[in-house]
Amino acid sequence: MSGTEEIFQQRLERHHDELRWLYMELYQNGDMFAELCDQMYEYYRKRRQQLKKRDRVRENHPDWFRKNDMLGMMLYIDNFAGNLKGVQKKLSYLEKCNVNCIHLMPFLDSPKGRSDGGYAVADFRKVRPDLGTMDELAELADDCHERGMNLCMDFVMNHTSEDHEWAVRARRGEGEYMSRYFFYDNYEIPRRYEETVPQVFPTTAPGNFTYLQDAGHYVMTTFYPYQWDLNYSNPRVFNEMMYNFLYFANQGMDVIRIDAVPYIWKEMGTCCRNLPQVHNIVRMMRMIGEIVCPGVVLLGEVVMEPEKVAPYFGTVEKPECHMLYNVTTMATTWNCVAMEDIRLLKKQMDIVNSLPREYTFLNYLRCHDDIGWGLDYPALRQWGMQEVPHKRFLNDYFTGRIAGSVSRGELYNDDPVTQDARFCGTTASMCGVESAGFEGDSKKMENAIRADIMLHACMLAQSGIPMLYSGDEIGQVNDYSYKDDPDKCVDSRYIHRGKFHWELAEKCEEEGSVQESIFGALDKLEKIRRRESVFDASANVYTYDVHDDAVLCIMREKDGERFFGIFNFSAGERTAWMKEEGAYVDLMTGKEIKVENPVVPGHGFYWIKSK
Repeated sequence: MSGTEEIFQQRLERHHDELRWLYMELYQNGDMFAELCDQMYEYYRKRRQQLKKRDRVRENHPDWFRKNDMLGMMLYIDNFAGNLKGVQKKLSYLEKCNVNCIHLMPFLDSPKGRSDGGYAVADFRKVRPDLGTMDELAELADDCHERGMNLCMDFVMNHTSEDHEWAVRARRGEGEYMSRYFFYDNYEIPRRYEETVPQVFPTTAPGNFTYLQDAGHYVMTTFYPYQWDLNYSNPRVFNEMMYNFLYFANQGMDVIRIDAVPYIWKEMGTCCRNLPQVHNIVRMMRMIGEIVCPGVVLLGEVVMEPEKVAPYFGTVEKPECHMLYNVTTMATTWNCVAMEDIRLLKKQMDIVNSLPREYTFLNYLRCHDDIGWGLDYPALRQWGMQEVPHKRFLNDYFTGRIAGSVSRGELYNDDPVTQDARFCGTTASMCGVESAGFEGDSKKMENAIRADIMLHACMLAQSGIPMLYSGDEIGQVNDYSYKDDPDKCVDSRYIHRGKFHWELAEKCEEEGSVQESIFGALDKLEKIRRRESVFDASANVYTYDVHDDAVLCIMREKDGERFFGIFNFSAGERTAWMKEEGAYVDLMTGKEIKVENPVVPGHGFYWIKSK
C-alpha cells in the first residue's frame, strides 16, 4: 500500500462505522454504500498532489478558516469581470480589497430565462459557456492558492433544472429517473403534501407541485416550476450528488456553499423543513469530505434565527457544517437602522455569543438575495410591535416611502393578501448614498457614507467571518437597468446584482470621493482586524449595555486585552454611558482615548482597545 493510499485508508477507518451506520439507516443498501466508498477512493486518487498537500496542512490546522485575517467577497463572474479568465486578471484588485476568500456566485450551466440566477442547474459538470470552462475554473483556483486566497462556490443540492439530463429522461417516462424526483400521476399525494408544506413564493410561484401536461404527471417544485426537487430517499440521488461535490473539490474549491440545506429531505405529513434526515445527510457529507478532501469547508445556507440555525453545526464531537450564514443578524441589523433601536440585535448577539466557540457564523450586510424580515416577533411584540404592520413599516422605510427615510430599493414577492414582502437594494442605497447623490446634497452624502462605514465596522467586530458583497467596497448603488432585460425584469433582486463599475473603483484613491471615503475606511478596518489579536476567533465576545437603546456596544477580550466597538444606530449624537479604568487607544486614529461616557456622532462608531 502506497503512502497516499494509507492516508485514505486511515481517514476512511476513522469514519467508516458512523458513515455506514447513517447510510444504512437512510437507505438499507449495502451495495450502494460499497459503491460510494469505491468512488470516494477514485476521487481521492484523482485529486491533484498540490490539493492533497493543502489538505494535509489544513488537517494539522483545522481552524484555518476561522483566522482573523479571513475576509470574503461574493461576486457574479460576468458582472465583475466578464468570465473566469477576467476574474483571474482582477485578482490583484481583490488582494487590494484585503479579500482572501472569493465566493463565485452560481456559474454552472443553467437555461437562460429559467435559471433563478444560476440556482437551476442543468449540468453539474459544466460551467455556463459564456463564463468559461471547468479547466479555467481549476486554473483560477490554482492562481488563488498561490496568492494565499480561497475559492468558494454554490452547490445546489435540493433540486435540478428541468433541463437536467435526469429531468429530461424522467419527463419521457423513464422510471429510473422519475424515481430521482417526486412524480405522481394524480393530485392525491401532492394534495396531502400541500396540507402541511408552506409555500416559498406564494405570489410568483404558488404551491409546491407543477403539473407537466406532456408527461401527465405532477412533480414537486418547492421553489420555481422549472426547479424539480430531488428525492434523497433514493440512494442513487445521494451518491451521485456526493460525486458532484467531490468533483468540485477536485477542481480546487476551498469552500462549498450548500444551498437551501433545510429543504433537502421530504416527508409527507411534515413541513418538509429541518427534518432529522437532513442532519444525517449533512453529517455524511462532512465525513465524506474529511476522508477525501479535508481541506474543503462546508458553508450551509440556513435561513432561520440563530437558535434554530445552530443544530446545523452538529455537535463538537459529530460536526456537520463548518460555517453557517448569520442571516437573522443581517436582517435585524437593518431593522435597527430603520428603528434606531438596537435591543433586538443585542438580544440575538447574546444568543450567538452563548453558543460553543467552535461554531462559526459568516457575517454579512448584503448578498445576492433579498432581505426577508424573519425577525424575532415574540420579542418585538413585548416592545409593542406587531408582525404585519412592522414588516410594512420596514418595507416602506427602505423603499423611501416614509418621510425622513434616505433609503432606496424595491420589494420582492410583494403579497397583497398577507401584506408580506421582501426587500432588495445595495448597502449604499439603503444607507442613503443613492438618494444623496440624486439630490446633490453633500451633507446627506456625508451622513450616508458615515452610516455605511459604521455598519461595516459593526459587522467586522462581531464573532465570525465577514463577507463583503462586490461593489459595497466602493459604495455602488442600485442598478435599475434590469428592468430593460426581458429575462430579468420580473425579478427585482437584480437591482442589487448589477455590473461592477470599474470606473468607480478607479476613484478609490481620489481624495474626497465617495469611493475613497468608503474604500479607505474599510481598508483601515480590515487591516486592524487582521493585525489585532483581540479579533481572534478564540476571543470572548459579549454585548455591553451602555444604557441607550440606539447604541450597540460589542466587547471582545483576549489575553488581558479588551476591545470596545461602539455603534450609534441613530442619526443624532448619543452618549454611551460607560466607564472603564485604564489607558485605551482609538484604533481608527491611533490616539489615546478615555472610556468615560464617550459621545458618539450620529451613525458614527468607535473601535477602542486597551493599551
